[in-house]
Amino acid sequence: MSTSTTKVKTLLLGALIVLGLCVQSNRARAAQTEVLTVAGGCFWCVEADFESVKGVTEVISGYTGGMLENPTYKDVTAGGTGHYEAAQIYYDPARVSRDTLLSLFFRSIDPLDAGGQFCDRGDSYRTAIFVGSEAERQAAERAKSDAQKALGQAIVTPILPRKTFYKAEDYHQDYYKSDDRLAFSSVGIGVKKSTAYKRYRKGCRRDDRVRALWGDAAPFAKGH
Repeated sequence: MSTSTTKVKTLLLGALIVLGLCVQSNRARAAQTEVLTVAGGCFWCVEADFESVKGVTEVISGYTGGMLENPTYKDVTAGGTGHYEAAQIYYDPARVSRDTLLSLFFRSIDPLDAGGQFCDRGDSYRTAIFVGSEAERQAAERAKSDAQKALGQAIVTPILPRKTFYKAEDYHQDYYKSDDRLAFSSVGIGVKKSTAYKRYRKGCRRDDRVRALWGDAAPFAKGH
């Protein structure tokens, strides 16, 4: 066997080893990632809140809980589809627990409101937690019971079986931090999405209500 052939085989073997390690690493990362699906009113706000949590790797805005396949934002907000504006929270359980995220979730919403959230009214803006196993249901029940004791009032946020999650239009993803400008919006003309988001959130009085309910226990309202 020639020296050049040996070198080629050695290089190929090395490349295969590296590729194998990369595949194993990706599988390990995938195995470490878990998902929590919740509805907390405006999904822009849920995304903004939870992407600030250490251990959360990504939050995706979307729709779930309804009957219509591949719903659009217009379909959902018009009502009648049964869908919630929802968010999938991807997280590393070695860095943040599901129990912690559920506790943060309850303290970032108004779980006493069955008709929507803050200025957003209607079925699509109601709160909910979606579960896919008995362990997930038990975790959600614990968090709900804890939140109910903390407030001393009946919580109306339901715990529902997980259904198909449909990712919302690209327009809605990372809205709170986007520098894309809006030609026209209810909060201004030619403003960045990030600016429009802040004005919307303030105008909706989301943080005022959360602070009124939870006080110093509100994890996200202090930063707005």
